[in-house]
Amino acid sequence: MGLLSSIALLPLAPVRGVVWMGELIQEHVERQLHDPAVLRRDLEEIDRAAAAGELSEQERDRARQAILDRMTGARGGAVAKDRKE
Repeated sequence: MGLLSSIALLPLAPVRGVVWMGELIQEHVERQLHDPAVLRRDLEEIDRAAAAGELSEQERDRARQAILDRMTGARGGAVAKDRKE
Protein backbone atom coordinates (compact mmCIF):
# COMPACT_ATOMS: atom_id res chain seq x y z
CA MET A 1 0.00 0.00 0.00
CA GLY A 2 2.97 2.34 0.57
CA LEU A 3 3.95 2.22 -3.09
CA LEU A 4 0.43 3.04 -4.27
CA SER A 5 0.05 5.94 -1.85
CA SER A 6 3.47 7.28 -2.89
CA ILE A 7 2.42 7.20 -6.54
CA ALA A 8 -0.94 8.80 -5.74
CA LEU A 9 0.71 11.58 -3.73
CA LEU A 10 3.47 12.22 -6.27
CA PRO A 11 1.69 15.25 -7.79
CA LEU A 12 1.84 16.91 -4.35
CA ALA A 13 5.63 16.59 -4.12
CA PRO A 14 6.29 20.17 -5.31
CA VAL A 15 3.89 21.52 -2.68
CA ARG A 16 5.59 19.50 0.05
CA GLY A 17 8.94 20.82 -1.18
CA VAL A 18 7.74 24.42 -0.95
CA VAL A 19 6.38 23.83 2.56
CA TRP A 20 9.67 22.25 3.62
CA MET A 21 11.63 25.18 2.19
CA GLY A 22 9.35 27.63 4.02
CA GLU A 23 9.97 25.80 7.29
CA LEU A 24 13.73 25.96 6.73
CA ILE A 25 13.58 29.68 6.04
CA GLN A 26 11.45 30.26 9.14
CA GLU A 27 13.93 28.37 11.33
CA HIS A 28 16.83 30.37 9.90
CA VAL A 29 15.06 33.70 10.48
CA GLU A 30 14.17 32.74 14.05
CA ARG A 31 17.78 31.77 14.77
CA GLN A 32 18.98 35.11 13.33
CA LEU A 33 16.32 37.01 15.27
CA HIS A 34 17.43 35.57 18.60
CA ASP A 35 21.19 35.31 17.98
CA PRO A 36 22.99 37.10 20.85
CA ALA A 37 25.70 38.46 18.54
CA VAL A 38 23.12 40.03 16.23
CA LEU A 39 21.21 41.48 19.19
CA ARG A 40 24.41 42.96 20.64
CA ARG A 41 25.32 44.49 17.26
CA ASP A 42 21.86 46.02 17.02
CA LEU A 43 22.17 47.52 20.52
CA GLU A 44 25.59 48.92 19.66
CA GLU A 45 24.21 50.44 16.46
CA ILE A 46 21.39 52.09 18.42
CA ASP A 47 23.89 53.53 20.91
CA ARG A 48 26.10 54.78 18.06
CA ALA A 49 23.14 56.45 16.34
CA ALA A 50 21.99 58.04 19.61
CA ALA A 51 25.52 59.34 20.31
CA ALA A 52 25.68 60.81 16.80
CA GLY A 53 22.36 62.58 17.38
CA GLU A 54 20.50 60.53 14.77
CA LEU A 55 18.03 59.23 17.39
CA SER A 56 16.23 61.07 20.15
CA GLU A 57 16.25 59.61 23.64
CA GLN A 58 12.67 58.42 23.19
CA GLU A 59 13.49 56.74 19.85
CA ARG A 60 16.55 55.11 21.41
CA ASP A 61 14.45 53.77 24.28
CA ARG A 62 11.84 52.38 21.87
CA ALA A 63 14.50 50.71 19.74
CA ARG A 64 16.16 49.18 22.80
CA GLN A 65 12.78 47.93 24.05
CA ALA A 66 12.10 46.33 20.68
CA ILE A 67 15.40 44.44 20.93
CA LEU A 68 14.64 43.39 24.51
CA ASP A 69 11.25 42.14 23.31
CA ARG A 70 13.03 40.10 20.63
CA MET A 71 15.32 38.65 23.30
CA THR A 72 12.46 37.65 25.58
CA GLY A 73 10.10 36.60 22.82
CA ALA A 74 7.53 39.25 23.74
CA ARG A 75 5.32 40.33 20.87
CA GLY A 76 3.95 43.82 20.59
CA GLY A 77 5.23 44.95 23.98
CA ALA A 78 6.52 48.31 22.78
CA VAL A 79 3.44 48.90 20.65
CA ALA A 80 1.11 48.30 23.57
CA LYS A 81 3.15 50.68 25.76
CA ASP A 82 3.05 53.42 23.11
CA ARG A 83 -0.71 53.19 22.84
CA LYS A 84 -1.11 53.72 26.59
CA GLU A 85 0.97 56.92 26.54
